Amino acid sequence: QVQLVESGGGLVQPGESLRLSCAASGSVFSINAMGWYRQAPGKERELVALSGGSTNYADSVKGRITISRDNAKNTVYLQMNSLKPEDTAVYYCNAAVVAGLVRRSLEVWGQGTLVTVSS
Repeated sequence: QVQLVESGGGLVQPGESLRLSCAASGSVFSINAMGWYRQAPGKERELVALSGGSTNYADSVKGRITISRDNAKNTVYLQMNSLKPEDTAVYYCNAAVVAGLVRRSLEVWGQGTLVTVSS
């Protein structure tokens, strides 16, 4: 079994920065990709950034948000700068992992962390 644990959410003012972290634990053999999604109230979950064979960003966050990984720690980060009220959402970590002795491919989600951007 694999778990993703997120941290770093909170309340910030517009223009400020925040860094989210997500660590994978459990019977992880390898991680093919890790990414961040977000869901604002009344809206569908959307991709923010993905780090796999390549790195992809939503157009709305390009230039302000950077995804990075520490493969030795099975951890992905999301550095968010110049935050806007429209960035307010629950942010979810997602990972495509190979786990267990049988090398099973899994898609795993974190529990979500709330980011609120408000003055």
